[in-house]
Amino acid sequence: MSVGVEIIPVEGLPEVRPGEDVAALLAPKLAQLGARGGDVVAVTQKIVSKAEGRVVPEGEGRTAWAERESRRIVARRGDLVIAETRHGFVCANAGVDASNVAPGFLTLLPEDPDGSAESIRKGIEQSLGVSVGVVVTDTFGRTWRRGVVNVAIGCAGLPAVLDLRGTRDHEGKDLEATIVALADEVAAASGLVMGKASHVPAAIVRGVRADAPASPASELVRPPEEDLFRESPLLSISARRTIRAFGPGGVPREAVEEAVRAACTAPAPHHTRPWAFTALDGEPAKRALLAAMAAAWREDLERDGVSEDVIARRIDRSDAVLGTAPVLIVPWIWTGIGIATFILIIAMAPYTALLPEVVRGQYDRGVGSYGLLFSLMAGGMVAGSLVWARWHPRRRRVVICFAALGINDLGMIVVALSPWYSLAAAAAVWRGFWIGIGIAAWMTLIMELVPENFLSRVLSLDY
Repeated sequence: MSVGVEIIPVEGLPEVRPGEDVAALLAPKLAQLGARGGDVVAVTQKIVSKAEGRVVPEGEGRTAWAERESRRIVARRGDLVIAETRHGFVCANAGVDASNVAPGFLTLLPEDPDGSAESIRKGIEQSLGVSVGVVVTDTFGRTWRRGVVNVAIGCAGLPAVLDLRGTRDHEGKDLEATIVALADEVAAASGLVMGKASHVPAAIVRGVRADAPASPASELVRPPEEDLFRESPLLSISARRTIRAFGPGGVPREAVEEAVRAACTAPAPHHTRPWAFTALDGEPAKRALLAAMAAAWREDLERDGVSEDVIARRIDRSDAVLGTAPVLIVPWIWTGIGIATFILIIAMAPYTALLPEVVRGQYDRGVGSYGLLFSLMAGGMVAGSLVWARWHPRRRRVVICFAALGINDLGMIVVALSPWYSLAAAAAVWRGFWIGIGIAAWMTLIMELVPENFLSRVLSLDY
């Protein structure tokens, strides 16, 4: 490509109406400006959409039209929708726009922007006898950068992308990843003379040279498998679907590790991590796990009175999916008293936040740390729940529950009124100990009142 580039605005075009020939409107103006072979004519999407009848009544609003024009929603915030259009473009409101159009109307993107560019290119060539390139432009925002810039949504007569991989830079180093978005560079340059309010819907970009065959703007769309930012995290969760078939090949170890690291960011109290993950990629290990799962599932279904043919059908369906998975990731969570303590600490967090303001006043007066008091109380809660796990009386449980919580209330009074931090700290541990016993007792009582296997099915834990 040459380094000298000239950008010439095409001024004086009339308002474009549905059905008009854009090439016929441009040709006289281009002739006056001395259009020559090799020039690139940049044309705004707005006049192409108007000529092709892509102007619609606002009706239910721009958001509704954006959803109709979208293949999928990538992100959403209030009235702003970032969507992928049917062409593959990712942009605000799927390209639906209310600027430079009569009030109460909206413009939609052309149905086939590359086809529109080719039609305009051929029309200009027939009228002027010169071969030009044509780029249909629109203004897009950029992720992580403010402001909009002209990009190419249609291209004809020049390469939309220049693949420089395998060539060398001026230092003689091989280029390994450089692919230049030439059509986008032309579009961005044209935007310097085609402002929103300047009534300049076209420009000549002169001096563009490229030693590559022409290609459409659709080549600029990144394939989904190369997209590291496919959608927002919130929409990723809501768009999740169960996979019932797997592609060929294995899963890179780094992908598994990255997924596990993401799962480990889940919130847990006191910076604990009450879980672990095991990744199985060997066939013997996967078969052993699936056999154990099937046996446990069968036993559970038989206890529920499920017929043998239904059990076999369910296990077969499960094996048909999991048996072909390249990797099985198994999450483990503390069971028994461990999970009871885990739930206990979570359950007590909001309760502790409701302590009398006089306790928080301890910290304001410089006497002790409220945060440390809670940590001490949580330690007492763990100790109390562990004591309950060993001391498991068969009677008088309700009395013990109320007694434990009553003793806890006495500890709360001591914490609130004590002027000495050491006494408040001891009372915090005392409170936690009896809270642990009391709630553990309640949990035991509840588990004995509900039907067998109810909690294990709901929580997916084996009590």
